[in-house]
Amino acid sequence: MIRGNKIGLRARHDADIPVLHAVLYNDVATRSRQDPRPWHPIPPGSARSPYAVAEPSDAAASFSVVELESQELVGAASLWGIDTHNRSAHLGISVLPDFRGRGFSSDIVRVLCEYGFALRGLQRLQVETMADNAPMIAAAKRAGFTIEATLRRSAWVYGAFVDQVILGLLAHEWTP
Repeated sequence: MIRGNKIGLRARHDADIPVLHAVLYNDVATRSRQDPRPWHPIPPGSARSPYAVAEPSDAAASFSVVELESQELVGAASLWGIDTHNRSAHLGISVLPDFRGRGFSSDIVRVLCEYGFALRGLQRLQVETMADNAPMIAAAKRAGFTIEATLRRSAWVYGAFVDQVILGLLAHEWTP
């Protein structure tokens, strides 16, 4: 487990999958804001769940997020699109509704940065989020990310085009 101040990132357990799938994936409006691909119904227990335990991969690292004090499942986090040649990756987090607004997002982002920079030797981490996702933008900025671009009306989200913000953090800018 990689520990932050409030949370830990650990391997995904089989028992995490039904919770993450039911609460995060089946919230269609929220899921549509997190993933650029169209939402499709996936039944519980399916190996096609985006939260299903996968074999380790050089291209992605998926974690379950737990609160350190209680060991309760807080959400999911990942580095994806890991490019070992250019030493870059994308960062994503999903926090269960009962844990939102409690300061976990900033800690999750910081711990993902530690994993990416200190353990994987990456040079750049990038966040893409909707322009109105103030909590994610704030969490990324607190971890040292800089807004690099706004892509106007670039994401189709639940019936409308919305702006996307791209934030980046370079290894030499990161403060452990």
